[in-house]
Amino acid sequence: MSTTTETARRYDLGPWDLSELLPAGQTVDRRFESIESAVRELEQARAELSPEIDRARFLEIFATFEQLVERIYALSAYGSLRFSADTQSSEVLALRSRIDQRLTEVQNRILFLDLWWKGLTDEEAERLLPPAGDQTAADLRFHLEDQRRLKPFTLEERAEQIVNLKDVNGVDALLKVYSMLTNRLEFEIEVDGEKQTLTRDQLMSHVFSPRPELRAAAYREQLRVFEREASILGEIYAHRVRDWHSENRDLRGFASAIAVRNTANDIPDAAVDVLLDVAVERREVFQRYFRWKAERLGVERLRRFDVFAPLAGSDKRVEYGEAVELVLDTFERFDPGFAHSAARVFEERHIDGEIRKGKRGGAFCATVLPHQTPWLLLNYTGRVRDVATLAHELGHAVHSMLAAEHSVFTQHASLPLAETASVFGEMLLTDRLLADESSPSVRRELLASALDDIYATVQRQAYFVRFEKAAHEAILAGSSPADLHEIYFKTLEEQFGDALELAPEFRHEWVAIPHIYHTPFYCYAYSFGQLLVLSLYRRYQKEGKAFIPGYLRLLAHGGSARPEAILAEAGVDVSSAEFWRGGYRVIEDLLEELEAVE
Repeated sequence: MSTTTETARRYDLGPWDLSELLPAGQTVDRRFESIESAVRELEQARAELSPEIDRARFLEIFATFEQLVERIYALSAYGSLRFSADTQSSEVLALRSRIDQRLTEVQNRILFLDLWWKGLTDEEAERLLPPAGDQTAADLRFHLEDQRRLKPFTLEERAEQIVNLKDVNGVDALLKVYSMLTNRLEFEIEVDGEKQTLTRDQLMSHVFSPRPELRAAAYREQLRVFEREASILGEIYAHRVRDWHSENRDLRGFASAIAVRNTANDIPDAAVDVLLDVAVERREVFQRYFRWKAERLGVERLRRFDVFAPLAGSDKRVEYGEAVELVLDTFERFDPGFAHSAARVFEERHIDGEIRKGKRGGAFCATVLPHQTPWLLLNYTGRVRDVATLAHELGHAVHSMLAAEHSVFTQHASLPLAETASVFGEMLLTDRLLADESSPSVRRELLASALDDIYATVQRQAYFVRFEKAAHEAILAGSSPADLHEIYFKTLEEQFGDALELAPEFRHEWVAIPHIYHTPFYCYAYSFGQLLVLSLYRRYQKEGKAFIPGYLRLLAHGGSARPEAILAEAGVDVSSAEFWRGGYRVIEDLLEELEAVE
């Protein structure tokens, strides 16, 4: 697909527009005044809260609370997104810190409503809930019931306030420092005789190069720079782990470090354990793929540097406008409504895709309020894989928009279900490219690229979590951050077996994984989502258009029902090892299809 001048104008690589979060003529101070007025109104209603309160009055008070939460979310997102766009600006950092401090104070003042609700008996709470048959209030009833699920881990009001103050001035500030440190890093590499100074995203685009020396140079430079910072970053991680343990296990009483995330995700501990166990059990699927890839590349054994090596010898580039058109057209072929929702992101300039020094690396989709189009951050380098990343993040955005009829409390899907549309979007793109291609060599490249992505999403992420579990235990047992280098390297050895040659510098790779700092045990959501989508996509291939309405309904649930109930509707049992093994069988089928290409 060629890029036209019109396309280039429509899809410029530029910063996002945040004016919807803070319209022209408004200021942060004015927004705080509005929030303060709502907080005082809620505080005045505190004296009315008792088990005997009239249901209608309670729901009226809660509606005031919900409107206040929306204002808080919008202002918090404004500060966070500005910081993501420029982590090195002292002005932006000061703004975000001021917003975080003030909103923490607000949160502490309105905690009483949530704590009062959780403190009621089941009979008292049931009397105040909207009637079970009232469909107009179904979201509210689910949210209120779901909040009581967290009752065993909730502290009394003063303790919760202290935790909030501790976080904003302690671990949250430390994580902000981690972002500032890692996003200011610069990397030096020589390409075709020219020395270049690159951001991390620009550097790591070279790990997909067809040139083995360039792949190795990119990895070595990333690991060299992060090793230089490893003592500081390791110390940040150790404090993160100790803080996580002190609050969640010692104070709140969670059974384990990962149980905190499982409870937040509303996924049973046993289901996560089974998922991770099956990932270990079936690791030979990817080891077999890496052996096949080594043979195709003409080497005895693949190096860790070569995991994402392309089979073809081209450094193909895709212009941004062309990438956008390709993804939107792919979505259009699947479902016009799906594509229409994705297009809103560009029409409203809610995407920041350009590479800039100081900008946060990677990619994400930020859903703020149900009536707003989500905001997307990319670091678009022009690689083919960036097109898949675009499809992935747009899938997240569409998921949010399909669930926009829900409230601010129930729009967001649980983390493991949050990947259901994003990974599906990537697979639609791969399937479309395969359908349009008859050349065996190109089909081989597309299938291998799909398996590379599945490896990165399933196996790599599962082993990140296995490392996290071991790292948390080690730190609490007195191990130093330096000891974690060996623990991480052992997880790599288990993951790859003798299928890969591991360079020793990879022992420092873990300090460069932001999720384990910012959101401990987040990464299994990727494995969960990918294996789930493989199963769903297989059904789509068999059922065709008949599959789409049910799939869209699944997405439209958002977070308005328990994940197990949503998945049961789709015939999925996440506690079954056979379900997860089924996902690996789909991966094996893809590998066999690849091996059969002549």
